[in-house]
Amino acid sequence: MVEDPKWELAILATVQGFCEKLLQAPVGGEIPVPAQLETISLQQSEDDVHETLGLMRRWLRLLDLAITPALLRQAFTTETDPEIAEALLRYFTRNKDGSDTNRDKTDLIATFLYRHPRVPGQWERRGYGLDGSLPLSPFEIALIEILADSDVPELPEEHLQALRVFDSLQEEAHRFNDLHSLLESGIITRVRELKQSLEASFYHPSVLATIASYNARFGRKFDDLFHQATAEIRALAGEVQERGGSILGTVDGMDITVDHVNALQELELLKLDYAKALDKFRRVSKLKITLEREPPIRHFSQPLQVSAISQVPSPKLRPTRPVVNLEQMRAGITPQQIATEEAKLRQVEESVRIFVRVADPKMRQVIPMRFFNLTLTPAEVEAFSCERPSGDSAAVSRTLMRIVAVLGRISTETEEIKRSANSHSLWKLHADSLTVLLQISRSVTESASHVACDSESIAISLQKLRERCLTAQNVLEQAERDSQLVS
Repeated sequence: MVEDPKWELAILATVQGFCEKLLQAPVGGEIPVPAQLETISLQQSEDDVHETLGLMRRWLRLLDLAITPALLRQAFTTETDPEIAEALLRYFTRNKDGSDTNRDKTDLIATFLYRHPRVPGQWERRGYGLDGSLPLSPFEIALIEILADSDVPELPEEHLQALRVFDSLQEEAHRFNDLHSLLESGIITRVRELKQSLEASFYHPSVLATIASYNARFGRKFDDLFHQATAEIRALAGEVQERGGSILGTVDGMDITVDHVNALQELELLKLDYAKALDKFRRVSKLKITLEREPPIRHFSQPLQVSAISQVPSPKLRPTRPVVNLEQMRAGITPQQIATEEAKLRQVEESVRIFVRVADPKMRQVIPMRFFNLTLTPAEVEAFSCERPSGDSAAVSRTLMRIVAVLGRISTETEEIKRSANSHSLWKLHADSLTVLLQISRSVTESASHVACDSESIAISLQKLRERCLTAQNVLEQAERDSQLVS
């Protein structure tokens, strides 16, 4: 509770008005407001103010449930009054709601304030203290003033360390030159996990200032790469259309046509939350990769006009895979490919951990994957279930989870290869991933041997991994033999 309840009432009244107006479009009219909140007076007695505050908090919790981060993002425009955003920030930081949804809302409100300073460029102006040290950033000072009446505890040391990671993440994001490498790096997921690890400290002015600055810079980089990718796709689509074609390529088993590209709404996609729009962004990225590796000249759906002399039937050519040279593929593995696969392995490991912890104990040994079921040993289930293992058991648990993640990814890519025989670009994409995973599996096997030589659970898991690797290796070797016969 703040010292001045009427000041809090004024803040909540601003939030209430904004939320009710925001929900008018989705519900198709004005929001029916509780009678006691239709008109609010700051001239009430102290007891009446407290009663009104209690009712208003409950009403705002209800409105808050109806407002998604995406809806809030779309509501914030250059015309939005910063005072409204400041009132919303005060509201969310006081509540310190631990849910992902309210943290995301606070995140985008702070980022909006950073992107729209009252004086252009004011957040970049920094001097030096009398002792030669850098003082607080202007934006952090502004947040401290905005949240002056909120309870702001001191940041724990581990959360201060977490904040320092954002600088290296910013440098990493700046180095990406295309949308595909940025998305496949897993940096968006890593940043989200880092934000979650901050828990209630997320609402601290220092944290919000750091995150808002990172978001603004990353957002500019992401938007630039996204517009670059879509511009290149549109240019290729235009060339295909001029030649009478319509099909550009295949993404996730579906033909992408010129009409699909023409219907692409970049600005609408960029308004979505990154977490929810990632699949859409990845499809755009995959389409660009497909077009780069396999130009769409062969995908015309309408025959070109040719002379009668040339209209002689010709035998249909069977689609062939690109020439496969496993030795060259292994030698050509790059650090970026390994980093991309490591990000995917972390995602698999986290997904399995979540499933095991929430599934029925009788069913959690069988993990439903896209093309198959991944069956865990009792030891692997225990490793994913354990909250905070210590000593030797911690090393064994980490090793088992790592083995399961690699085994799951190899199984997935092996199945993908079988299903992409008719698409050169997709087949090569999955073959490259499988080659990288086989190299990673060798290092995993070597590392596991040093963890616990007498661990029966690790030995059983490694045997499963070896068998799956052998199957994957046979698939690639057979492809190599087939391509040599064709060539």
